[in-house]
Amino acid sequence: MIVKGIVFAGTATSARAEMRTFLQEVLGMVPAAVEGVEADLFDLPDGSSFAVASPLGMGATERSLGFLVDNVDQAVVELASAGVQVDTQVSSNQRERYVHFTAPDGHTYELVERL
Repeated sequence: MIVKGIVFAGTATSARAEMRTFLQEVLGMVPAAVEGVEADLFDLPDGSSFAVASPLGMGATERSLGFLVDNVDQAVVELASAGVQVDTQVSSNQRERYVHFTAPDGHTYELVERL
């Protein structure tokens, strides 16, 4: 597996509305409309995305990072064969396929394949 970059960062917070306003009005971020995303999504000029979800909206984590790979199915096999705990279901939305995994630090991360 080759990781090509970090393409996603997300946060889950009870201050979702306040964060959305802050990101738009203070940081000047522009909301993105992507079907199948259960969060407020903002695309950045470098091609990465930042999401603000409600508590537990990203599963059992408050923060998440997504690593870009060419083929998420192949990456899942490689992680599993290395003994890494990987979700059994690959999720998708209008533009990505992704899967969560638990790294040795105990935190949840994502592998992301752009469609």
